[in-house]
Formats: sequence, C-alpha cells, structure tokens
Amino acid sequence: MGALVNRTVRSVATSLAVGFSLYFAARAIWWIEQPTAPLLMIVAIGIYLVAVNIAILGDATSVRMPLWSAVLALLASALIPALVTFSLEPADRTAPFATWYIGGLGLLGVVCIVRRRFLIGWLTLAVLVAASSAYLGVGVALTLGLVGSIMWIVVARLLVMFWDRAVRDTERLAEIQQAVSAWHATQSVRQRERRLRTQFALAVAGPVLGRVVASRGALDDSERLEARLAEGRLRDELRGADLLNDAVRNAIDAARLRGAVVTVFDEGGFDGIDETRRSEIRDELASVLMQAQSARLIIRSARDARVAVTVVGRAGTRASGDDDAVDLWHEIAREAEAV
Repeated sequence: MGALVNRTVRSVATSLAVGFSLYFAARAIWWIEQPTAPLLMIVAIGIYLVAVNIAILGDATSVRMPLWSAVLALLASALIPALVTFSLEPADRTAPFATWYIGGLGLLGVVCIVRRRFLIGWLTLAVLVAASSAYLGVGVALTLGLVGSIMWIVVARLLVMFWDRAVRDTERLAEIQQAVSAWHATQSVRQRERRLRTQFALAVAGPVLGRVVASRGALDDSERLEARLAEGRLRDELRGADLLNDAVRNAIDAARLRGAVVTVFDEGGFDGIDETRRSEIRDELASVLMQAQSARLIIRSARDARVAVTVVGRAGTRASGDDDAVDLWHEIAREAEAV
C-alpha cells in the first residue's frame, strides 16, 4: 500500500513538473519583440528543456537524482540567464517572454530539491538570484518573479523534509506493529503450550488427586507415595516442561521413589537451541539423574551463554541441615562438544 502511494505521488509530481517546464518553454517562444540574436534564445530554451527533463525523468528507479544530471542542471542555470539576456535588446529584457527563465530555473531548483540534491537546488537558486539581479537589477528581478521562485524552493525543501519524516514515522509504526503482532503470536503460542502442559499434568495427577478428595486425605502408604509423586510431576510440568521427556520423567520418578527431593526450574535456558540439541541435552540429563545418589537434586536451566542445564546434588535435605554439602555438580553445555 505504501509503495502504491509513493508511486502515485511521484507520478503526479512528475506530470506537474513536466507540464510547468513545457509552460515556461512555450512562454519563452511567444516573442512579443523579435530578439536581436534569436539563435541564443533558442539555444537557451533547448538547454533548459534538456536539463529540466533529464532532472525530472532521468534514472526513474531512484528518488535521488544522479550527480551528473544535478551538475548539468547547475550549469544550465548559469548559462540560460546569460543567453536570454544577450539575445535581447536592453529595453526588452523585462518583457514577460524575456523573464521566463526566472520561473523556469526556479522550477529546476525545485526538481533538484525534490530529487534529494539539496545543495544543487540551493546553488541553482543562488545562481538565479545573482544572475537576475545582475542583468535586471534586484528590485526588478523581485517584482518579475524571483520572489516566487525563492518561495517555491523554500516550500519544496520544507515539504520534502516533512514527507521524509512522515515516511520514517510510518516505517517505524509498521515495525512496531510487526513487533506487536509477533509478540501477540508468541504469547498465544506460550498460552497454548501452558494449557497443553496443564492438561498433561492434570491427566497424570488427576486420578490421584481425585482419590485424595474422595477419601478426604485418608490414604495408605502406597497412595501417599503415589500422591507425592503426582504432585511432583505436576510441579515439574508447570515449572520445567522444556527440560522433560519420557526418559527425564522416569529418572526423576526413580529418584523420588528412593526418597530424593527433586526440584526443576526452567528459566529460558533452551532459548535459541535447535530441537536436535535439545533432545541430546534431555538424554544427557536423564543419564545424569539415573546415576545420581544425592538426597536432594536441583535441576536448573537458565539463560547463559555457555551452559544450558545445571544439575546440583546435595548430600542432605533441608531438615538435616546439610544443605551446603554438594556431592554432585554437572553442567550441560548449550553446544555439543567437538569430537
């Protein structure tokens, strides 16, 4: 949509510029008095038409005018006033057909500004002011259209500045909208994952919890053990589902069956890791847990540049007061080690 608007605006501006350039050329040809050197007038008109049309239509693939055509426009702005002036008698130099170059070169300066050659545009205006003031006089030049040309170029520069700012703001808004859309999509995926994890956890723990409710907590030892395992599975699914596969779940259940306290924390350690490496990390984690004999196991996956998962084993439980006795420390790298 934005590209279509840009093409439409550009085509309209191009058509207007070409139309005005033809108007000034036609005005130059409409002689009221015969020039003393008509060939100079014709050369001036020809140079103007070539320069302005190259400036308008040249290299249509880019908004920015090629440097060579900008330099051509600047040279034309210096030649045309002299050619027109020397083609006429002094008394005829203020006639309407004789002052066409004031508006014509003002238009050429506007084209340079619009096509992002700001320095050339201002230099064209400076040359026009200097030449018209020298050949006609400052006051006369101002009354014959120089004020209008100056205003055209100033307004064109302001419009280009505001247009570029609007384009930048539009692009920034589009980027923000894309970021918001991506964020909403990510949140939707995460919410769906949470629902699936909760449904899975409830499917695992639901029957046990139902028996607990039905018996009002009056459970035998085997049911208490099963309830403790179900409660642990529910916590694991909610806190660290990315770390789990069937092998890891079985290893955690085995550790809890022998009396160990297992805690799982997933804090984004798998972010940016491809699925193949994630499977390898889970398999290594399951192997470590199957071999662990610690009374308390802490499995943590945090955002780290090197380590994906850390497994810490302590010799005692919180109740025994031996929390500082670490008998297992295993780090699983984010990247597979080179063989």
